[in-house]
Amino acid sequence: MERFNYKKIIKSQKLRFAILRALSFIPDKWMLSLQYYMKLGRRIDYRNPKRFTEKIQVYKIGYRNEVLHRCVDKYDVRQYVESLGLADILNESYGIYEDCRSIDLDNLPDSFVVKTTDGGGGENIMICKDKSVLEKEAFYAELLKWKNKKDINAGREWAYTGIRKSRYIVEKLLVNTENPEAGIADYKFFCFNGQPEVIVYDTDRYVGHKRNFYDTDWNNLNVSSDCPQCDRNVPRPEGLGDMLKVAAELSKGFPFVRVDLYYVEGRVIFGELTFYPWSGYVQFVPDSFDFELGDMFDLSFMSEKR
Repeated sequence: MERFNYKKIIKSQKLRFAILRALSFIPDKWMLSLQYYMKLGRRIDYRNPKRFTEKIQVYKIGYRNEVLHRCVDKYDVRQYVESLGLADILNESYGIYEDCRSIDLDNLPDSFVVKTTDGGGGENIMICKDKSVLEKEAFYAELLKWKNKKDINAGREWAYTGIRKSRYIVEKLLVNTENPEAGIADYKFFCFNGQPEVIVYDTDRYVGHKRNFYDTDWNNLNVSSDCPQCDRNVPRPEGLGDMLKVAAELSKGFPFVRVDLYYVEGRVIFGELTFYPWSGYVQFVPDSFDFELGDMFDLSFMSEKR
């Protein structure tokens, strides 16, 4: 079945959010079933889920661990990382602000990144490479648009239901010295019960985003998702071993979590923890990869609760 592209029909995000508010009374299971069918053209088998994308929907409904509320907050997660003895992997923070107008541009370095603590999916993030060209009022106006977007939980993602209101965090800009315009590469580790199994490599994010999937030995799995594969042979990262160790430590205690890391100038740097990648609405090519990931995703904790 051809997927239903609701964004083409309802182009206004504001209107889409208004509709979601109006439909907030619909139980999560019903809404997730509807969204999954609209976006992927198939039904969820709740009784015997086999696909990773199905199990993510079950995860939203059935996994309740209060620590997730801290882990999805872009600032509070820093304390969680520190509690595991991994403070050295945190990027340098220049400040946390309730009001974006409290961000004193004059006291920031020439380059920096600002994002909301409740943002996600690559949204609500601004990269400043040269603050001398920033127009202050336009800067503040843009940041104000991002405020409290998680008040609308579009994908019924439970982890965000306990998140604090939007704050703004300003951090050091990490630079790809070989190709500054492309941005730095992301290494996203799919971890199941504390074990990294699959690595999603994102590159050239700002000049033609590409993505490859690898196993933990850096063998290309020849899988694609929602953007093209890299058209070049990507060498094994120098810091792969260190990143795998960090990902394993950060993912302990969770049935599933995606651990996002960077490797810059010989150092592992923490990105974020994501519990519902793509909100579970992604079509892998080949389709069999959805089942392969699903085999790794143990939902036995659900039966233990019943």
